[in-house]
Amino acid sequence: MSTVTANNLTMNYDQQGAGDPLILIPYLAADHACYAFQVAEFAKHFTCFSIDLRGAGGTDKPTGDYSVELFADDVAAFMQAVGIPSAHIFGLSLGAATGMWLAAKYPAKVRSLSLHSAWPKSDLFLRTIVRGWQVMAKAFGSVPELTIQGIFPWCLTPELYSAKPDYIQSLSDFVRSRPAQPLEAFESQSNAVMKYDIGAQLGRIKAPTQITFGRRDTLTSTRFADQLRGGIADSEVVIFEDCAHAAIYEKVEEVNQRTLAFLRHHTAVMAAV
Repeated sequence: MSTVTANNLTMNYDQQGAGDPLILIPYLAADHACYAFQVAEFAKHFTCFSIDLRGAGGTDKPTGDYSVELFADDVAAFMQAVGIPSAHIFGLSLGAATGMWLAAKYPAKVRSLSLHSAWPKSDLFLRTIVRGWQVMAKAFGSVPELTIQGIFPWCLTPELYSAKPDYIQSLSDFVRSRPAQPLEAFESQSNAVMKYDIGAQLGRIKAPTQITFGRRDTLTSTRFADQLRGGIADSEVVIFEDCAHAAIYEKVEEVNQRTLAFLRHHTAVMAAV
């Protein structure tokens, strides 16, 4: 693990692999290790920088107002600090939202975007669920327990629980093994999710963009597909069948291969220019 000072934060990150830079941005309440199943494959082709966002993992957790735009500012400052002029960007959920803000605000820094379970604006349904998570986090007194008992059931299908209980247990054990996010930091991150709205900025995203959804996701369902595809000029939509919000855990190989195909294609295109 390494740290760097960026945007007045000490930011924690992990670097693996060789090749063009690929930055992986975590989802709500998670640290960089959440993409372990992806980095194992991606690092065979790219230099993977897996970061901890403000408020999570080993990165500083200052008090105050957080926003997804601020997370993007942090990522841009991180890239400057470690000497990455531009990179491919990968993110799930909050990580995808942060990637979109990064691409809209700092277009020269983004070579391509791989967005999983993304959305353009938090609607009443999504805000209601996240407010419920805040209540549950306080009731549990533990963000890891909230993640396992309250967030996982929205992210994984009932069939996965039924067919692979040992796998669910391993994911739960993994969450409990990671540095626990403080309740105050979770509230700040989740408040950023609830007020998130990039709809008016989508047209500023010029990077080639892959947008994926789980067919059975209800959090960020395909109800958002048309607005994202219509708002981002150079974009494509991929649907993963029989998956909910976290296809990266339900269809690991398919997600990895579809993502790598997209990333490697645009790496080759840029190399040929």
